[in-house]
Amino acid sequence: MRDVEIGKLHIDDGTGTVSAGSMYRFLLTPKWLAFHLLVLVGIVTMVNLGFWQLRRLEERQERNAAVASRVDLPPAPLDDVLVDGADPDDLRWRPVTAAGRYLPDEQLVVVNRSQHGLAGEIVVTPLQLEDGRVLLVSRGFVPLDQPVAAAPTGDVVVTGRLQPSQERRTGGLSDAPTGDLAEAQRVDIERLAPQLPGDVVPMYVELTSSEPPEATPYPEPLTLPDLTDGPHLSYAVQWFIFAIAVAVGWVLAVRKSISTRRAAARRAAAGAAPEAVDATTSSSSG
Repeated sequence: MRDVEIGKLHIDDGTGTVSAGSMYRFLLTPKWLAFHLLVLVGIVTMVNLGFWQLRRLEERQERNAAVASRVDLPPAPLDDVLVDGADPDDLRWRPVTAAGRYLPDEQLVVVNRSQHGLAGEIVVTPLQLEDGRVLLVSRGFVPLDQPVAAAPTGDVVVTGRLQPSQERRTGGLSDAPTGDLAEAQRVDIERLAPQLPGDVVPMYVELTSSEPPEATPYPEPLTLPDLTDGPHLSYAVQWFIFAIAVAVGWVLAVRKSISTRRAAARRAAAGAAPEAVDATTSSSSG
């Protein structure tokens, strides 16, 4: 059998064998290098997104465990729980009680909230404690088309869940940096403190009950967060599957291109071989 040189592809005209070095050289062309890079970036990104979802799952499970371990504890007096040096994150969701008088003139609402699929606001009314300090009380949710019931008057004993001061998250709306706020984006205690009379307690309370009781139906007590694992595990699995699919697609694309080039080389060899034979015959005759 004769070997035929077609361009830079070395082909055996009997078996169709192609030189491996030449056959795979196309993978180093600029177009293919860009394709490799795109595939690599895609796989790395998807794998990282999968692990990010797993981290979110772990964080959610830790939060759920903290909520479940604290919300059913018996309520304790505020000052017995919120002591100097206490970490607000360790006290979040802890039921407490406090006594004082509401300051209805200082009431404000936290806007852009929802509950049970309804858009609305959260009513926050300051409670002045017996020692003069002010405790912000999140009395509950009110749909946009519903009136807000007035806070109980006179001496009030509130029971609720401790919550840390809220901070603006990335992409969240900002409140005006100065001036009194009647509407706020969040319960930012440091921001609201200047408009309140007296020292402000560094955590606020999500009301669950009071004596005398709140008027019904609104404000409605805030619901607990969903204590399921959520969709994070399924999202992580999906991202890992996408990464595998991209890798498999890359392999198939490379194999198809190699197969196409081999077929083209065989066709070229089939046409070149008779010419080579004719040239050899003519040379021998001369």
